[in-house]
This record gives sequence, structure tokens and C-alpha cells, in this order.
Amino acid sequence: MKKCLNTLLLLAATTVAVQAQQLYEPRNIRKAYENQTRSRSGNPGARYWQNKGRYDIHLTIHPPSPVVYGSENVTYINNSPDALETLVLDLIGNHHKPQSPRSGYVSKDYLSAGVVIDTLVINGKTVAYNNDQGTVGTVALPSPLAAKDSLQLQISWHHELSVESGREGIIDSTTCFLAYYHPRVAVYDDYNGWNMLPHTGRVEFYNDFNDYQVTVKVPKNFVVWGTGNLLNAPEVLQPEYASRLKKSYGSDSCLHIATREEMLAGKVTRQQEWNTWKFSYDHIPDVALGVSDHYVWDAASVMVDSTTRRRASIQAAYNDTAYDFRHSVAFSHTALSYFSHHWPGVAYPYPVMTAFQGYADMEYPMMVNDGSMGQDLDFAQLLQDHEMAHTYFPFYMGINESRYAFMDEGWATTFEYLVRIHEKGKASADDFYRKFRVSRYISDPSTEEDQPIITMSNQVTGDGYSVNSYGKASLSYLALKDLLGDALFRKCLHAYMDKWHGKHPIPWDYFYSFNAAAGQDLNWFWQNWFFSNHYIDLKLAGVTVKGKNAALSIVNEGGFAVPFDIVVNYIDGSSATVHQTPAVWKKNPRALQVTVPAAKGIRSVTLDGNLFMDATPDNNSWKSNL
Repeated sequence: MKKCLNTLLLLAATTVAVQAQQLYEPRNIRKAYENQTRSRSGNPGARYWQNKGRYDIHLTIHPPSPVVYGSENVTYINNSPDALETLVLDLIGNHHKPQSPRSGYVSKDYLSAGVVIDTLVINGKTVAYNNDQGTVGTVALPSPLAAKDSLQLQISWHHELSVESGREGIIDSTTCFLAYYHPRVAVYDDYNGWNMLPHTGRVEFYNDFNDYQVTVKVPKNFVVWGTGNLLNAPEVLQPEYASRLKKSYGSDSCLHIATREEMLAGKVTRQQEWNTWKFSYDHIPDVALGVSDHYVWDAASVMVDSTTRRRASIQAAYNDTAYDFRHSVAFSHTALSYFSHHWPGVAYPYPVMTAFQGYADMEYPMMVNDGSMGQDLDFAQLLQDHEMAHTYFPFYMGINESRYAFMDEGWATTFEYLVRIHEKGKASADDFYRKFRVSRYISDPSTEEDQPIITMSNQVTGDGYSVNSYGKASLSYLALKDLLGDALFRKCLHAYMDKWHGKHPIPWDYFYSFNAAAGQDLNWFWQNWFFSNHYIDLKLAGVTVKGKNAALSIVNEGGFAVPFDIVVNYIDGSSATVHQTPAVWKKNPRALQVTVPAAKGIRSVTLDGNLFMDATPDNNSWKSNL
């Protein structure tokens, strides 16, 4: 009987241990795994699907008029197993409408009439659209869209750009940037159905991978920079300038495609009344464009794939007063080469990258819209690095930023730090990271900043959103890199990216993919970093010297499984550093005993987290009485 009882107790203990390693999955997420659209092996499931659109967009832009006119033909393909009775449209430009909900205060110049749909035709039938809707609008379909079927949309609209430019809008009287500028079918996915979250200005975006043809009609002397391949440079540029652009595609050195003086003199573009610029790219989550009649245009190229010798065009468009942008192409060359060959070590996947001077400090596929930092080249480079790092997350990987911003902002922050080591040295990168990404978080004891990283981005505000999305998420990735070591971490990262590029991973796909690639159950680490209210706070509770060794008692007050160094200073003036990876917290996340050599006599011991700044550093040191 006693033997049976012991067996039952052992089984019960084993069951509890197994259950303790299971990650919380919300009901909708668990259902996706049960439906086999996703797999706990980390792969897309056997029944994975995602919908798709093919967009043929035509725009007319006539600065200084703020009104953009557009029309589009859309083929929308329903790859889901569901018949769709309604269609949901994203109209992000309606964020500028006075009545739209926003996450913060805006000035009057930020407000506009937003997007007005003039006509909507679905499968040849004109349908009334209620323009008294916000950034998400619904339309009842004339007949359900069957599973594995498609429908045709014809939409015409006009859009009033805001005087105050943010992620999009008027930059000066003859310069503007357009982002999220066209009505787009919202994402319908396997774990939420229609993505109905309104855009309030804080959280970012979630789009299907679509195919785009974009035609932009502008008056002569205006240049258009856009997402995708420019298909007709000889038709819109004078021969000399088309030749310069073509030459830049093979040049490592920056070439001046057009100066401000050449732009204003009407030398650059074809001198017909209107020019029509054409761009194209397939299987990409968004398109953006910038327009100006006086911006300087620089360009070069960089080899992003050493095996195939593939090069990517790197361009910059800016006002000639922006001193830092004169270095933009050089910054791009360094960043895209590093990202392609080091971290993440995946070749830049697109044919072009353009840095456009605006005000947003924001990423788009193949473009960034960054403000000028003037003479501060150091920060200007870091800013551009961060936005270009977003190429991989959320564009190469179709991240749902509206719910899980840490899946892209955290990675961009991490790559920003790693490329800065390459550019400025580790001491500079460490110092900036601590000051800009960690210090504000760890010195602020507010409850919201300790919300679990897994908390959906639309449910946290202010610093709570920023910390979870940027600094704390990045620290989790760096802690994992320290835990696994560079070689295994790279293997896992590449496995995850290979499985999910061009698709829509969610946090659990990231967790399970790394588990599989590492050949380890890392759920203890995910639980510790993503599902807890932990923070960073170690305490050196005691040092006991016995003979030639000293026993250190370390308490993890904050709870995060962080790496740290034990710095031992000896009486003879020498010192030793013993590194501890996050693995030391696996068995007991709250307390640790470490033995260090003490034969030479210890003067002091300090716990140093470096990037993992401590909330109470005063209790991280011990001094002997010797």
C-alpha cells in the first residue's frame, strides 16, 4: 500500500512539474493550435492559412493642395476555411478626423477630413459605404465570400493630408509623405478573425502580405520615392539623371542623383505637364511614398548577399539644410551590410531602401521617415539603424504590432544595440543602451512598467507600452542570447525566421520555434520573462569566507532571470570576473549560492549586470574588514 501511495505521489509531483512548464495560452490562441493552423513544434500548422490582396493603386498628388485622389482595383483572396459575410477596411488616415479616438493630445494642424470613400464596387455591384466610420470600417457583402474564393473591389477615394506631419502628412508646401494612404482590406486571421482594433496613434500596424502595383501622377519637377521597384525611371527622369540613378545601383560610394539647385531648375524630371511614376512589389505588408520638388537625392548600393552578389539600392531624400542626412547613404550602407551579414544575419530581402526626411521616426517597407537630428550624427545614425532594422520585424516577419509590439520593437532595439557595437565600440553601445533603453524603466517603480511583456500592446499606455515594447523586450532577447550562446541563439533565430517569414507569427510561435531549434524546453525562461511581473533587482545577501573559497549568497529580489558578472577584487590589487548566465536561475529563480576563489584574500565583491541595470544597486556590493 505504501509503495502504491509513493507511486501516486511521484506521479502527482511529475504532473505538477510538467504543468508548471506549460505556457498560458488565451482561449483563442489555444484554439488555433487545436485547429492545427499553428503547431507547438514552432512550425506553421498543417492547416495554416492567410488571406491576400492584389492591389493596383492609382494616385494623383498636386502640391500644395493637401488633397490626394486615389482609385484602386483589388483582388481579395479568402484562403480561410470561413465564408465571410462582411468586409472590414482599414482607413488609417481617419486617425486625423476630429472625432476619432486617440491615445494623446494633438494640435489643430494634425486634424483633417481624413479619408472619404467616393465609390465602392464589390463584384461589379455598387455598394454604399458609410463614411461616418473611423480607422476601421465594415461593409456588408452583397453575397458571402466563400472559403477559397476571391472577390473584386473597385474603390475611389480622396484623402486630405494633415498640415502637421507625423507618420504621414505635409512636410512643407511642396513636400509630403504618404503612409497607410489607401483603403485596405483588414487582416482576417486564424486566431482573431477580423482585426477590428482601431488605430489610436500609439500602437502600430498589422497587414496582410499583398501584391502592389502603384502609379503616382504628379506635376513636372516633382520626384516620387516609394516602396518597391521603380519601373519607369527613363520615362519620368531626364536621361542624365536616369543614368546617374542606374549607375548608383552598382556603386558603393554615394552619388548625388540630384542637387537642390538641379531640382529647382527643372533639370531632373521630364518636362511634360504631368509625370506618372510606377512602382511594384509583391508579397509585402505595406507601401509608402514621399514626394518633393526640391529635396536632395543621394544614392548608392550595398552588397547584401555575398553568395549571389545581390546588391540593394540605398537612397536618401532630404532638404539640403539637414546636415545629418548628407551622411544618410553611408549610414544605410553600414547598417544593411551589418544586418545582412551579422545580426540577424539574414540578407536584406528587398531591392531598395530609402531614407526620407520627415518627422515620424518611423519604418515602412523599403522606406524610413526620419526627422533630422541636425549636427548630432551619432543619434541620427542610431535612429536610422533602428528604423531600418524593422525590415525584419514586422515586414519580413508579419508581426501583429497592434497586439504584440514587443515582437518587432524589441528586436529592432536589440539590432540597434548590436550594430552600434560594430559602429562605435561596445563601451559606447553599452552606455547608450543603458541611458536610453533601460535607465528610465528601472528607475521608475510604477506598477504599469512591471506588467508582463505578453500583455497586449493595446492594453498598456505611456511608459508601460514603451518599456514592454522596447527596453524590457530587448533585454529578454539579450538575456536569451547570453543563455544560449551566440551560435545556438543564431541557429534558433534563423530557424524562427525561416519558418515564419512572409507569414504571421504570434508570441507562442516564437517560443515554440526556439524550443524546437534549441532542442531544449525553454518554457521556464519564457514564463519568467514574458508572463511575470518581474523586474531587475539582485541582492548580494552575504559573503562567507572559508579557507581558500568564499560562498556568495545572492537573492533575486526582482525575479527576472538575468545574466550578471561577479567582480572579485583581491587584496593584492588583482581582480577576477565570473560570468553567470540566466541558466543559474532555472532551478531556483529567487536564490543562488556561488563559490569564488578566496586564497589571495578578498577585498570586495560586486554584482554587475551591465545592461541589466539593477533597481537597488546599493545592495550589490560587499567589502571585507581586512
